[in-house]
Amino acid sequence: MYRTNTCGELRLSDAGKQVTLAGWVQRSRKMGGMTFVDLRDRYGITQLVFNEEKDKDLCEKANKLGREYCIQVEGTVCERQSKNPNMPTGDIEIIASVLRILSESATPPFTIEDNTDGGDDIRMKYRYLDLRRNAVRRNLELRHKMTIHIRNFLDSKDFIEVETPILIGSTPEGARDFVVPSRMNPGQFYALPQSPQTLKQLLMVSGFDRYFQIAKCFRDEDLRADRQPEFTQIDCEMSFVDQEDVIGIFEDMCRYLFKQILNVDLPEKLQQMTWHEAMRRFGSDKPDLRFGMEFVELMDVLKTGTFAVFDQAAYIGGICVPGCADYTRKQLDQLTDFVKRPQVGAKGLVYVKYNADGTVKSSVDKFYSQETLLALKEKMGANDGDLVLILSGDNANKTRTQLCTLRLEMGERLGLRDKKKFECLWIIDFPLFEWSDEEQRLMSTHHPFTMPNPDDIPYLDDQPERVRAKAYDFVCNGIEVGGGSLRIHDSKLQAKMFDILGFTPERAMAQFGFLINAFKYGAPPHAGLAFGLDRFVSIFAGLDSIRDCIAFPKNNSGRDVMLDAPSEIDQKQLDELQIKVDLKPEDKD
Repeated sequence: MYRTNTCGELRLSDAGKQVTLAGWVQRSRKMGGMTFVDLRDRYGITQLVFNEEKDKDLCEKANKLGREYCIQVEGTVCERQSKNPNMPTGDIEIIASVLRILSESATPPFTIEDNTDGGDDIRMKYRYLDLRRNAVRRNLELRHKMTIHIRNFLDSKDFIEVETPILIGSTPEGARDFVVPSRMNPGQFYALPQSPQTLKQLLMVSGFDRYFQIAKCFRDEDLRADRQPEFTQIDCEMSFVDQEDVIGIFEDMCRYLFKQILNVDLPEKLQQMTWHEAMRRFGSDKPDLRFGMEFVELMDVLKTGTFAVFDQAAYIGGICVPGCADYTRKQLDQLTDFVKRPQVGAKGLVYVKYNADGTVKSSVDKFYSQETLLALKEKMGANDGDLVLILSGDNANKTRTQLCTLRLEMGERLGLRDKKKFECLWIIDFPLFEWSDEEQRLMSTHHPFTMPNPDDIPYLDDQPERVRAKAYDFVCNGIEVGGGSLRIHDSKLQAKMFDILGFTPERAMAQFGFLINAFKYGAPPHAGLAFGLDRFVSIFAGLDSIRDCIAFPKNNSGRDVMLDAPSEIDQKQLDELQIKVDLKPEDKD
């Protein structure tokens, strides 16, 4: 055996035992005639002791060990003289009698410590070393634990895990597909699934009334901290259910996970908020409810004919920042610069300081009387000592989005976005359609198979923008963790949806004929949702990015710097696929 025990399990009760350990050298230090080596494996760290007086050759061999050498040690468990209360194994040490070097190591490019000196790029290049760090390993152990609990919960609710194909047909309605050429079908391509959407609907037609899958999905889209070109979904579908059935069972799943993993009790019933209410109150369809600063519309108070910027605005909104009336001019200038950044896009920022002594100071003092500013105070629900921040613009939704970014920034600056606090809710009643400036047509807000609210079906013909979707998103701490909808199961209604979205009957049949035909054979009412597993794990781990809960992630350019992928392929492979690469000048090295 390479080992009788791991480096994390031995305790004082094991004193006197002869053991064999194997792992990596975390660090070593020589103190007089003694050499101490911290041996690390996945389970923990154990201190090894080499005594020059007892075995000089063995001690000299230990002195030559470098960081990350892979070794095997035999020895006796003894009580440690200088105990380390910060280590689970800190009461014991191993008096070594045999040392075998299993593999030498070059000097690592960064320290294998919780607080490493390696930047993101170097850690991604040497990801196999980064994964040795406790901080990263714990994230993957958390991910494993969550998937086990998810599978157990869904199995207890009669869900069946079914694997769906990775090579499917392209469905360009939505994000861009990753395409895969077919050698045996020249000029034709598979696509990697953005979601198993249509396949899980077909499973409902097939009678598998409760399906789930821990599914790999792929989208060729611009990346952010919470996006990767390949990601993992907890993908689910159910038959003979309505919206509240789906919300109920997956709210229970979330409640179960929070309790089992974090020992956090979610409320017995989570709040549900309509999309329109979320946009009005927070300027976002994924509001962070860990803190207040709700929007207050100020058109009636500030449109007085005295300040042209506000008088000409389509929307004026403010947030009240408690206890920040003492903000300096420098701090307020920094906030103004923040909202003017291209990522935010506001033209400026108005502030009103309601000082602790009852006085009022504002950047628009010369345009408004004290009476108006006090009326504003009442409207905002502000107190002495509070700061009011105001944005305006000629597009209400755009201005609300800018105000949302400012709200989140203030929450961050004031330490209100506590990662150990969790506020979850459901967003419902999304618009069924959204206008695409790029396509110059209506697009599905979610996907073309989403059921319209039955009350709004009369609007489909002449006012489709008024139609609400039977859709729902699960939001936690300002992050959309999952979402889904009731599905259309009626062929005529589905054909009408395709028509509104600009599909000719021929195009609809070419792309989705398999589903349209399946609906002819007694399709049941069905619904589902998918959670982003990567996002879910990152929230539980308190991470700002999903990359550290994925074993081998891509960087912000969609590259795997460790594997150097994507990369060029041999001309022979291109010839077999009958593909010619014709790069534009700007794409060439």
